[in-house]
Amino acid sequence: MAIKLNLDRVMLERRISLTDLAEKVGITLANLSILKTNKARAIRFTTLDALCRELQCQPGELLEFVAQDAREEVQAEQVSSAPEGRS
Repeated sequence: MAIKLNLDRVMLERRISLTDLAEKVGITLANLSILKTNKARAIRFTTLDALCRELQCQPGELLEFVAQDAREEVQAEQVSSAPEGRS
């Protein structure tokens, strides 16, 4: 996928936990985790709107276009940083 969600970085900058954000946005912890780990295949505009509202950011701070070579590099990083027995 050519679009990366920088939710983890923005959450860290805003010092908000996954649990707190899930409650404020009104989505499940599991679905927010999928977004945070870039495993989502789509995001609703209503969800993006709620995230931007609660994180006080613009959509461009959350969404980033990643070129093909960079995508492969990000995927390799995710595999190498996965806990043992999971990839």
